[in-house]
Order: sequence, then structure tokens, then C-alpha cells
Amino acid sequence: MEDRYNVECCDFIHAHGELVERVRGQMPGEDTLYDLTELFRIFGDSTRIRILYVLFEAEMCVCDIASLLGMTQSAISHQLRALKNARLVKSRREGKTVFYALADDHVKTIINQGLEHVSE
Repeated sequence: MEDRYNVECCDFIHAHGELVERVRGQMPGEDTLYDLTELFRIFGDSTRIRILYVLFEAEMCVCDIASLLGMTQSAISHQLRALKNARLVKSRREGKTVFYALADDHVKTIINQGLEHVSE
């Protein structure tokens, strides 16, 4: 039965070759798709989502984020490093303190669209 399904599927693809080629031409390159996968992987951790949500409200230092989320500074620093490497957060130094903020409005847009989707 599984072979029959695959044959029908292949017949369908061959029947609409122009459509397949048009869509193939619109597909991003493998490197872009890999980068997109990595971005969504970053969003796949609830601690990182919580940190991003905190940074919606205000620029904060590691110790304040750790206190707010009830986590160690080490754990927060580890997650902030991943978020910074993904260019989702930025940092600035003021004396000995490093403050973190969302990198840009795209991050808010991504989170807000995700919230809207799960709230439907």
C-alpha cells in the first residue's frame, strides 16, 4: 500500500512540472535555509524565550535577569551568549556592568507573531 501512495505522489509531481519548477525557483538556497533553521533552534528553548520577553520591557544586566527569572547568573550568561551569537540581543558596557537589549524590532515581531499564533 505504501508503494502505491508513492507512485501516485510521483505521478502528481510529474503532472505539474511547471508548478514544481516555479516553486523550486522561489526556494531559498541551502545556506539560507540552514541559517533559518538555526534561528528557529534558538527560539526552541523556553529560557531563551523568557530572556527575550524580559528584554521586550527593558535593557537589563545579567544579575537583574537572573533575579527576575530565578536562575543563576551563569545560566543566564550562557543563554545570552547564544542569543548574542544569533544576533538576537546586543550588549553595551557601562563601567563594569554589561547591559543587554533586543538587537532590533525584528525580534519583537517574531515573538509577537509566535504569541499570536499560539493564542489562536
